[in-house]
Amino acid sequence: METDTVTLKLPRAMVIALKLVASDADLTPGQIIRDAITRDLIRRQKAKTPVRADEALVAPLRALLADDFAYAQNWADLLQRLDAKGYALAESGGGLVLQDSRGTRLCKGSELGYGYAHLMRRYDAPFPGHSHQWAYHRVQIEKLASTTA
Repeated sequence: METDTVTLKLPRAMVIALKLVASDADLTPGQIIRDAITRDLIRRQKAKTPVRADEALVAPLRALLADDFAYAQNWADLLQRLDAKGYALAESGGGLVLQDSRGTRLCKGSELGYGYAHLMRRYDAPFPGHSHQWAYHRVQIEKLASTTA
């Protein structure tokens, strides 16, 4: 393995603590630092990054489906309109995603401009079969709070 040398400037108290920890573990301070950096790099690689659809894909879909989202009267109407164009909505985490006819995820509903909470408020109902019923209850509480304020 090829190596490079890096010089670190650390506060004296940190150097003393590092030396004590290294001595107790029968390691060198360099090994402690390398292990800490390795753990941090692994953690960062495993960190979830938001899955964002390519805007070049989303923009045409947004235009194609705008009338369907705008004029659908309820979930059944929206799903029927989308199906007629070869698309479907599906549960994903606490929200919805748009899929093609093969079930391939295309983008989030919110990326189209229609987040799950917005649609629940509009249709006054959760997405059929969505496992996160708490989201609908939260929307109902917000609605009640806004009418009593």
